[in-house]
Amino acid sequence: MTAVIESEEHKALRSAVAALGKRYGRAYLTRTVAEGKPPAELWAEAGKLGYLGVSLPEEHGGGGGGVADLAIVLEELGAAGSPLLMLVVSPAICGTVISRFGTEDQKRTWLPGIADGTRLMAFGITEPDAGSNSHRITTTARRDGTDWLLTGRKVFISGVDMADAVLIVGRTEDARTGSLKPCLFIVPTDAEGFQKRPIDMELSAAEKQFELVLDDVRLPADALVGDEDAGLLQLFAGLNPERIMTAAFAIGMGRYALSKAVEYARDRTVWKAPIGAHQAIAHPLAQAHIDLELARLMTQKAAHLYDAGDDIGAGEAANMAKYAAGEACVKAVDQAVHTLGGNGLTREFGLASLITAARVARIAPVSREMILNYVSHQTLGLPKSY
Repeated sequence: MTAVIESEEHKALRSAVAALGKRYGRAYLTRTVAEGKPPAELWAEAGKLGYLGVSLPEEHGGGGGGVADLAIVLEELGAAGSPLLMLVVSPAICGTVISRFGTEDQKRTWLPGIADGTRLMAFGITEPDAGSNSHRITTTARRDGTDWLLTGRKVFISGVDMADAVLIVGRTEDARTGSLKPCLFIVPTDAEGFQKRPIDMELSAAEKQFELVLDDVRLPADALVGDEDAGLLQLFAGLNPERIMTAAFAIGMGRYALSKAVEYARDRTVWKAPIGAHQAIAHPLAQAHIDLELARLMTQKAAHLYDAGDDIGAGEAANMAKYAAGEACVKAVDQAVHTLGGNGLTREFGLASLITAARVARIAPVSREMILNYVSHQTLGLPKSY
């Protein structure tokens, strides 16, 4: 079976998740945002039904599938108006890293809870001065006997208030060269010296963003995930699924906006004809649909390569998928709002909040410009300007 044509299992998964998303819908998410609450009910039900853990190993409570399965879950919930942003973080990044590189004890401790939704892990890489550039991260870990002491700052860390722990990207000193190398640590959110501060965002989302301050947070030796000398490999094992899932998030959001615009264009009648009969309305919506479908194909390719164990091929495809999906999402949301005219900016139709939300897929977890840098350097072999 090629990655282009979905299996019957994937089609069935899409249908089942779409049904769950429809039961909650945009009204549920809008209400949770207004109340300042996380989407706990949807998260719990998705976990109970096995959707949060579809990509995690069966022996640790998961479904034994891959990122392709998890991307379907996020896309379909988004298409129903109720995306779960923490799907990108907890099972896709943290769950993947722990299942691939964690000790047996770490797997037993975290994976079953991540899979059924009873435990949640955030991910901390971005820093005020480094962004997500792993080579410039200044959060450092130093040994103190058998323990680690972790010190640094992180920004734009999603869902820390919901999380039991944060998978923190830090750096340790190489004893041989004296240079710093990236490592990943599981840091409980109730650890002494761990501080979180909410960031005031214009973005309307159920998941809040936080700044973290780590002040000599003492961690046991087993807080380190995987091999101290393989941190970069382990880090990218989590970042490729992050890009794939961000693409799925964007495609779902774009599909939701487009469906609302199509419904409106079909029903709204001016001068005796539905406005959707006019090509000035119909063609941009058709273009938005095409762009979303093309982005989905690249997302499926990236997920297929990742699940097949081709990390290098997946890296290129995941970046392209994230870029294509981010652009398609922004254009779909913009056209949807424009199709509704003034109604597109009302709370009743629920599209205006997506104008800000759609920008996230262009910005996070890596900007479209950095993806273009990646493709120009890695794929096309052009020289760097930095």
